[in-house]
Amino acid sequence: MADVAGKERRIVVTVDESEESRHALSWCLENVISSNSKDTLLLLYVQPPRAVYTAMDGSGGRHNPRGIFVIFNLLIHIWQLVSREFWFAGFSGYLFSADIMATMEKYSNDVAQSVIEKAKRMCQDVKVETRVEHGDARDVICQMVEKLNADMLVMGSHGYGLIKRAFLGSVSNHCAQNVKCPVLIVKKPKSPSDASN
Repeated sequence: MADVAGKERRIVVTVDESEESRHALSWCLENVISSNSKDTLLLLYVQPPRAVYTAMDGSGGRHNPRGIFVIFNLLIHIWQLVSREFWFAGFSGYLFSADIMATMEKYSNDVAQSVIEKAKRMCQDVKVETRVEHGDARDVICQMVEKLNADMLVMGSHGYGLIKRAFLGSVSNHCAQNVKCPVLIVKKPKSPSDASN
């Protein structure tokens, strides 16, 4: 452990809006970073891919209902199926005005900045760098760990059950299988109220 204090490590810590993410960062600060280390924490927030398309973006690609747009997309999809008023044959994305797209983008950026600022406030007396990236979290995290030449990846576990994992996938499992550096997955202890449910 004495060697750890002298080595400069680059530790990527993924952050998001969840309690599990905050717990993982806190645990990392208490158990991985030593008080006299030269480590750099790289706080990484991944914004979900755009789930909607404007009429002019030309993408016409499939939407990816992950992240903050899940409920929004679900409601729109149900509305489309019920009303059939906005169903476009052969188009798999949703069309919105530029104003709505700008509002959604601003909200997404505000969430990212808020998460990053909260995480930075937790990191007292530690060298911190931040990155906000866009895309599927599984792929982006793996790419950034390699690009940033990280010595370790720290991430929280949402503790999804079998069914949720089947639908949403496990970001932490994907990263553990695909990055080349050590991966530390921090599981938040269950609270007494969670145990009774």
